[in-house]
Amino acid sequence: MKYAGLVLANLGRNKLRTALTGGAIMLAVLLVCVLLTMPAGLDAFLNNIASNTRISVHNKAGLVYAMPYAFTRKVRQIDGVAAACAFVWFGGAFEEAGRVTFPNFAVEADQVGAVYPDYDVPAQQLADFQRYRDGAIVGRATMRRYGWKIGDRITLRSTVWPVNLDFRIVGEIPNDRSPLLWMNRDYLDEALKAQGRPAGLGIAGIVWVRAADPERVNAIMRTVDDLSRNSDSETASETEKSFFSNFFGSLKGFIAIILLVTGLVALCIVFIAANTASMGVRERAGELAILKAIGFGRRLLFATLLAEATVLSSVAGLAGVVSTIGITKVLHVFAGWNASLGPLGAFIVTSSVIVEGIFLSLFVGMLAGVVPAFGAARKPVVATLHEVF
Repeated sequence: MKYAGLVLANLGRNKLRTALTGGAIMLAVLLVCVLLTMPAGLDAFLNNIASNTRISVHNKAGLVYAMPYAFTRKVRQIDGVAAACAFVWFGGAFEEAGRVTFPNFAVEADQVGAVYPDYDVPAQQLADFQRYRDGAIVGRATMRRYGWKIGDRITLRSTVWPVNLDFRIVGEIPNDRSPLLWMNRDYLDEALKAQGRPAGLGIAGIVWVRAADPERVNAIMRTVDDLSRNSDSETASETEKSFFSNFFGSLKGFIAIILLVTGLVALCIVFIAANTASMGVRERAGELAILKAIGFGRRLLFATLLAEATVLSSVAGLAGVVSTIGITKVLHVFAGWNASLGPLGAFIVTSSVIVEGIFLSLFVGMLAGVVPAFGAARKPVVATLHEVF
C-alpha cells in the first residue's frame, strides 16, 4: 500500500491525457456492455413469451403449409393434453397502405383461453369472445398504437383470404408488448362460405397445445408426430421456446455480428491504452533510470507501471458499466427504441454483462500495461541514461 501514492501521483501528472484515455476506455466499455445486452434481451424475450408447457404443432414442410382442421380434434384426445387450439393466419391490414402491421390470427374462441392461461385475459372478456361471432381480442401494444379501446369496431382487409371483416373489440391481452389480434375462427369460416367456398376454412396453420404437466411435453410431441406419420401433412412438433427461437433465427446472425463488433471494440481499447502507457513510460525514461540507480528493483518498477495502467482502466471501465446501467434505464423509458429493435430492444443488463464489463477493463489495463512496463523494467540504467542525455 505504501506505493499507492506513487501510482496515483504518476496518473495525475498529465491530467488531460489521463482523462482522455480514461474517457475513451469508459466509452468503449459502455459500447461493449450495451451491445452485450442485446443477446441477453433476446433470451429474456424468449423466456418471457414462452411457456414450458406449450407446444407448437405445424406442417413438417414449413409454416406456409397447412394441416387438416380435423387433426386438431385428434390432438385434443391425446393423453396429457390439457387444451389445443388451431390458429390460421388472417393477414389482415388495417392501414390504407394495405400492409400487415400486426399479427392477426383466426383462433378457436372456446379453446384459446385454456391454451394461454398465462396471458391473463379476464374471464368475462373470453366469454364475450365466444359470445360475439365478430369479437376480437387485441394485444395492448396494438391497442395503444391505434388508440383503440374495448367496444370499438374496426375493419381488417385480408391479404390472404378474399374477405374484409368487421370486428368488435371485446377484450385485451394485458401485455404492454403484445401486438396480437385474435378473431373467431367460425366468423372467418362463415365469411368464406358466403364467398362461394363450400368447405369454408377447413385448415389449421398451427396447432398450439398446452400440456397438463411439463414432464409430459416430450411424450406428447412424439405422439402428435406419430399420429401424422405417412400422411399428406406430416407434422413437426416443438416447444414454444424452440419455435420462437427458430422464428427469430435471422436475429442470430445479427447477434453474431454484434459479438464480432464487440471483439473489435475491445481490441481497439487495448491499442489505445497500450499507446498511452508507452508514451508515459517514454516520457519518464530518465526518472525510471534514476529510480533503478537508487535501489528500486525491476520487479517493483514493473509492478508500479502495470498498476498505473490497470488502475486507470479499471476505474474507467467501472464508470462505463455504471453508465450502461443508467443509459439502459433511460432507453426503457422510450418505447420507440424497443419497438424499432423488436426483441433486441430489451437492453437487459444482467449480472454476467456487468462482470464481463469489469473483467474487460481489468484485462485491457493489464494487457496494455504489461509490454511497456516490462520493457522499462528490464532496460539497463546506462542504456536508459544514454537515450535521455
